[in-house]
Amino acid sequence: MGFFRHDSAIVDDGAQVGEGSRIWHFVHVSSGAVVGRNVVLGQNVFVGGGAVIGDDCKVQNNVSIYDGVVLEDGVFCGPSAVFTNVQSPRARVERKTEFRQTRVRTGATLGANCTIVCGVTIGRYAFVGAGAVVTRDVSDHALVAGVPARPIGWMSRHGEKLDLPVDGDGQADCPATGERYMLERGTCRLVD
Repeated sequence: MGFFRHDSAIVDDGAQVGEGSRIWHFVHVSSGAVVGRNVVLGQNVFVGGGAVIGDDCKVQNNVSIYDGVVLEDGVFCGPSAVFTNVQSPRARVERKTEFRQTRVRTGATLGANCTIVCGVTIGRYAFVGAGAVVTRDVSDHALVAGVPARPIGWMSRHGEKLDLPVDGDGQADCPATGERYMLERGTCRLVD
């Protein structure tokens, strides 16, 4: 076993956990789940059998990652972030055949207590503010906040807010790294 598992954690037979990962108190990783290398699963995290977590992800306490959720490499999930798996749940209506895939792209950050409604894609290096409710796709590098979540700015790969307008075009440098970003027709990208 090339990963750390706390004595109170459960990793079911058939789960795949990558080398260097750390699984803390009261975590449950279900059979069929795929957890990459160097992943940290904080206290009381649940990973469903159809979930995929890429390398170098950090999932803080009290997050449930259900079937159909895909976290690409380097994703940060803040404490108590919420994923849904169906659009309109009802206790008396069975909807397990209606699970929708939710994808969080490389390097994205999900703030504490945010809710990600199933079927959306969170773009690369996007930043979802604490408590936001994401009901539609989020663009690469976008900073979104509110209920429902709306774009309020742009973020660098390093996690710094860029001096770019919410709408329109422009260029800005990351304050931490000096990398140049271009915003053009609602798309933000790193300039090579």
